[in-house]
Amino acid sequence: MHVLIVGAGLMGTTTAWYLGRHGVEVTVVDRAEAAAMETSFANAGMLTPSMADPWNAPGTLSRLIRWLGREDAPMLLRPHAIPSLAGWGLKFLVNARESTFRRNTLKNVTLANYSLDLLRDLGTELELSYDHTAGGTLRACRDQASLDHAASLAEFLAPRGVEFRVLDRQGVVATEPALGPVSGKIIGGVHYPGDESGDAHMLCRSLSRVARQQGVRFRFGTVVTGLRLEAGRIAAVETGAGPIEADVFVLAAGSFTPLLGRPLGLKIPVRPVKGYSITAPRGDWPEGPRIPVADDHLHAAVTPLGGRIRVAGTAEFTGYDDTVTPSRIANLMGLLERIYPEYAARMDRNAIEPWCGFRPVCVDGVPILGETPVADNLYLNTGQGHLGWTMAAGSGKAVADLICGQVPAIPIIDYRIDRF
Repeated sequence: MHVLIVGAGLMGTTTAWYLGRHGVEVTVVDRAEAAAMETSFANAGMLTPSMADPWNAPGTLSRLIRWLGREDAPMLLRPHAIPSLAGWGLKFLVNARESTFRRNTLKNVTLANYSLDLLRDLGTELELSYDHTAGGTLRACRDQASLDHAASLAEFLAPRGVEFRVLDRQGVVATEPALGPVSGKIIGGVHYPGDESGDAHMLCRSLSRVARQQGVRFRFGTVVTGLRLEAGRIAAVETGAGPIEADVFVLAAGSFTPLLGRPLGLKIPVRPVKGYSITAPRGDWPEGPRIPVADDHLHAAVTPLGGRIRVAGTAEFTGYDDTVTPSRIANLMGLLERIYPEYAARMDRNAIEPWCGFRPVCVDGVPILGETPVADNLYLNTGQGHLGWTMAAGSGKAVADLICGQVPAIPIIDYRIDRF
């Protein structure tokens, strides 16, 4: 059996690795010149079952309206994107109902926990280097309402294996001493000791190299223009370099997956939501952070990645506009100054690397994995949204298991496209 995967990001590469483990012939096609050059390139770096809650939480509509036109908004809707979000957006808001939101959160945490276990095994077995840290994550809160909300969510997730500790101000600083200078503005927080962090791009590049050594073929710089459907099956992908035939096909192209499925009549309820990050050298900051810190009030996260510091935050509904908007980068800088003012004052601003990428967000906040109704040899691995790094290994293995006729270790019915 020959499987062709479209997309060499986290989803495509992990799927390829696990298929290779099953002894399958695999080809991965990507338009970039190397693995993980788009959505998987510079995300927040956090591996967080603790953040399994979808973005369309109760109250999303009122927040979007309140934040309209604000360049510092954590979730910003650009007016020009509204037409492309019309039907999808209504369903996104319907899924913000409390009961639906809670049910979808539990689906996510199941996949997230499973995936993180697999990633730990991969890292150990293959000796992958990706600036990995296993000290957990810290959610810092600047007001009582935020702390109460964080604690309530933690209690909800605890029965599903998410450990947590609710901390007062002193406990927050003891857990992350680098927050000492702003301790007066923090009333408490929640520490999730089971969370981890690391550089998704480094992991993906390392895993693609190992996969190649095991026989997986990667065809970079190859643009997929469509899929050829014949008698209820996909016969080939059409590319700028000509058609490529295979027995089974997997679409793992992130936010671009719906565009590939649309000509086949396959409606994939995933839309791009742009996120931003900045990465800077750690420099001479010996007292710098040991673990990632998410600031609930500022809606940003700061993650130490080896000799670098990464700041990530905000969600922008702007279609496929990949412009790195200066005001959004300036916003991240302002957030960094409020979380770690001592570092912001000494950092080399000329060395900052700005980035933006599209998170593939599914209408219900839950990934789409498995078979499709338009072709019995076409599979999907997309829709992980802000949890792509956390869910990558589990998503890849689940799809690989399905293709090879094995029952995945997670309830795959929760992630199939026919749930819609």
